[in-house]
Amino acid sequence: MSQLTPREIVRELDRYIIGQDEAKRAVAVALRNRYRRAQLPPEIREEVTPKNILMVGPTGVGKTEIARRLAKLVDAPFVKVEATKFTEVGYVGRDVESIVRDLLEASIRLVKEQHTSRVHKRAEKNAEDRLADLIVKPIKKKSNPLDILLGNKPREPELPPEERDRLTLRRADVLEKLRKGELEHEVVEVEVEEVAPRSEIPGTDMNMNDMLGSILPKRTKLRKVEVREARRILVAEEEQSLIDMDSVYIEAIDRAEQHGIVFLDEIDKIAGRGGGNSGPDVSREGVQRDILPIVEGSTVNTKYGPVRTDHMLFIAAGAFHVSKVTDLIPELQGRFPVRVDLKPLTREDYKRILTQPENALIRQYQMLLKVDNVSLAFDEGALTSIADYAWQANETAENIGARRLHTILEMILNDIAYNAGGGDAPEATVNVDAEYVKSQLSEEIQSKDVKKYIL
Repeated sequence: MSQLTPREIVRELDRYIIGQDEAKRAVAVALRNRYRRAQLPPEIREEVTPKNILMVGPTGVGKTEIARRLAKLVDAPFVKVEATKFTEVGYVGRDVESIVRDLLEASIRLVKEQHTSRVHKRAEKNAEDRLADLIVKPIKKKSNPLDILLGNKPREPELPPEERDRLTLRRADVLEKLRKGELEHEVVEVEVEEVAPRSEIPGTDMNMNDMLGSILPKRTKLRKVEVREARRILVAEEEQSLIDMDSVYIEAIDRAEQHGIVFLDEIDKIAGRGGGNSGPDVSREGVQRDILPIVEGSTVNTKYGPVRTDHMLFIAAGAFHVSKVTDLIPELQGRFPVRVDLKPLTREDYKRILTQPENALIRQYQMLLKVDNVSLAFDEGALTSIADYAWQANETAENIGARRLHTILEMILNDIAYNAGGGDAPEATVNVDAEYVKSQLSEEIQSKDVKKYIL
């Protein structure tokens, strides 16, 4: 659990997200309250529930990014769900519980990665030993049908002492060469497990192959690969064998329950618009009522065990252009006590988004083209022009926020990206100024007729 203060959390979010200070403060306080709750006596701790957040604002202003970066900041399980998913044809009420199952799967991946990193060095050592054995004593094909059926390895004959000594010396020499990287292109045969296609049981998250895997022996096959590929395969196998998956599942469930973050996007599209209880509004209200128990706190059964949702943090978001927040059913409104309004992006915001975040768009394109020995430089005039065009386009057409910058940058840099090629090409520097930006944009963009470029 993070011990960052709200101010520290906001500073971290500022590294990636421009503006939206109110939303950042809200999520920072919500995250800090989790830490505060963890310090309370057990009898009080259970009574303190997360103060879920409702973000209201146009598309492309940072709602998803704030939630995603928040989760990444504290290694919390995170899942994004489109609320409209549950209004699609074939929707079944119990499918809403898939939100929790997806969050648990994300938690398992997160915890497993952390456990894997702890045993990685040991796995590399074990894999190296196995590689040496493979080179010195190649795998023998199974000949006994019963061994094949049971997955048994063929028995090795007893060797005379002089032969064992020879193999020991040979193995020591191979190990030394492996450590020096001298055998990377040698070809070895590795026994790998055959991966059977998933066979889902309808209406559940159960896989038939997982159920039968503990009963039937694993099927394997021999693959001829280079040592460098064999090392990757064997390290992965060793990591898997060194990890206690039962402890992973237990920790993952606790992590999902206590620290999980669920981002419910486009919640405005399941809000009724008032004026009666017939037609599609009934379906939207039904989805809200199905979501409500999960947000309120309930127990969802999964193949790894029951998962409680009482202390998960739910962040809902929507533009609410057509519907209003008050169009949500009162019970659901009440479960999102913290409401923040995100502001539309300004010209200056667009300019800052281009260069200031650690993953700034300009930096991404510079690094991409550097692969082909092209150094890309933007002067102040170019950045101002790009920001102006993005703002104008969003004002005159559909407002898609910062996503508009992607469209405009692709148009500007299309010729440069096309002509750059070959890692052995001579180094070149391309300076992009306001005139170049104007020359690369189509007349439609410049005349503000930009509807055909909406993402």
